[in-house]
Amino acid sequence: MKQGIYTIAEHTTLARDVRRMVLAGDTSALTRPGQFVNLLVEGCYLRRPISVADWDGESLTLIYKVVGRGTGRLARMLPGERLDLLTGLGNGFDPAAGAGEALLVGGGAGVPPLIGLARRLRERGRGVTAVVGFNTACEAFGIEALKAAGARTIVATADGSLGVGGLVTDAIAAAHPAYGYFYACGPLPMLRALCQTLPTPGEVSLEERMGCGFGACMGCTCQTAGGPRRICLEGPVFRKEEIRWNEIPK
Repeated sequence: MKQGIYTIAEHTTLARDVRRMVLAGDTSALTRPGQFVNLLVEGCYLRRPISVADWDGESLTLIYKVVGRGTGRLARMLPGERLDLLTGLGNGFDPAAGAGEALLVGGGAGVPPLIGLARRLRERGRGVTAVVGFNTACEAFGIEALKAAGARTIVATADGSLGVGGLVTDAIAAAHPAYGYFYACGPLPMLRALCQTLPTPGEVSLEERMGCGFGACMGCTCQTAGGPRRICLEGPVFRKEEIRWNEIPK
C-alpha cells in the first residue's frame, strides 16, 4: 500500500452514470490487474474503493459508476484538481495462471479491471475472449477499450438492445469460446453462476462494501475453503475453488 497525491489529467463520461478518470502520479505500488485504490473524497468520512482499469508508468485509469454521495462528488471534479489515494490495494488477478486461451467475463461495474488484464494477457501471447454484460445498451462501456487491448469482445444485454439478448452465461453458451482458464468480475449472482457452470479453473473478483480497504476493520470478511478471508486484503480476487458459495448470501 502506498499513499500519494494524484492530479486529474482527464475526466470524461463513457455511458449513463459511468465516468472515466485518468490520474497522473506514482503507480509503482500497482503490480496486478484487479487491484484497487482508495480515494479520499472531500466531505466523506470513509475513502471510496475503486478498481483500477489500467495503468502505465505515469498514470492510472479509473472507470466508476456514480451511485451515491461519494462518487457523485467525485464526478463533479475537474482536470487539474488533485486527489489523495491509497494505491496497490488488494490481491489482483494472476495473468500467469492457466495456459492457452483465456476467457474474461464482466458484468456492469465489474468490466473495468478486465481492460488492464486483457492487455497483460495479450502481452504474454495468450488469446483472449471477453464477454461483458449490461442491462441495456445505454449502460454499456469498455467495449472498444477491450478490443484495443486485443480481446475478442462479445456483448450481452438483458433487454437485447445490444449484442446477445440475455445474460453473460447465455452469450458464452451461444459463442462457445475456446478457453482453458477464466477470469471474472461482477455481481455475486453472475459470479456464482459462472463458478457453478464453467468447467475450467478460474479466478473471480468479489464485490463488497469496505470500511478501511486494507484489512484492519474486518468488515468485508467472507468464508472460503481456507477459512475467513478479507476481501480487501486476501481478495478481492480468489480462485474458483476457494469460494464457498453455500456460505455467501444470495
